[in-house]
Amino acid sequence: MSLDRATIEKLAEHLENAELNVQDVLKITDDYPEITWEECYDIQWEIRRRKEARGNKICGMKMGLTSTAKMKQMGVDVPIYGFLADYFSLPDGAEIKISEMIHPKVEAEVAFVTKAELSGPGCHIGNVLAATDFVVPAVEIIDSRYRDFKFDLKSVVADNASSTRFVTGGRMRSVDELDLKTLGVVMEKNGEVVELGAGAAVLGHPAASVAMLANMLAERDEVIPAGTFIMTGGITAAVGVEPGDSICVRYQDLSSITMRFVE
Repeated sequence: MSLDRATIEKLAEHLENAELNVQDVLKITDDYPEITWEECYDIQWEIRRRKEARGNKICGMKMGLTSTAKMKQMGVDVPIYGFLADYFSLPDGAEIKISEMIHPKVEAEVAFVTKAELSGPGCHIGNVLAATDFVVPAVEIIDSRYRDFKFDLKSVVADNASSTRFVTGGRMRSVDELDLKTLGVVMEKNGEVVELGAGAAVLGHPAASVAMLANMLAERDEVIPAGTFIMTGGITAAVGVEPGDSICVRYQDLSSITMRFVE
């Protein structure tokens, strides 16, 4: 398919308005079944441009679908990525308003902050570890704008990979202080354990997710600049939340992150 610029801009406005106005919409492939992956990323980048034009800052990037088992289940062979806007960021212990979202879910992640530029093609784990300033725990709140949580992956890419909010906190550590493959994570909801995981759930090693992001961005002649915050994808499955729910995620050697969901 070949969408013209006006259609890309129209779809970007449509999806961003769904996010900003907290209104669900039908997946875009219903109307554009032949849309390509590249065009879906074009829509995502146009949403990013729209936010920047209004004065929002882009504070990082995120990877999604980084579980090998989940990729196999969904019939894809590469993860997806999205961007993080400044107003997505919330502090440890935050009260998060459910009213600003459609059907939020939380997942535990590890985030990298770079100290040197990373670029593809050919970026690998060694490049990432050498370019990492520190890692920090993060919890992503995802919120697809698609009605009844019914979508396909192309529609998700266009919708900025369901990005909406994230919480960081805990303890910063250098990569040589951690075994990121075996780093354990426990998610508690209202005091009960609901998910367990280890860093290896993310493409075998969370740094592989950052390398893949660099290689995917290279297809658009983009790089990961020094100082970039990158969430590497869910170590745990996504867990639905409702008003009144409290989430605590405990990370081996990285302390914990808490948040509470309110109306």
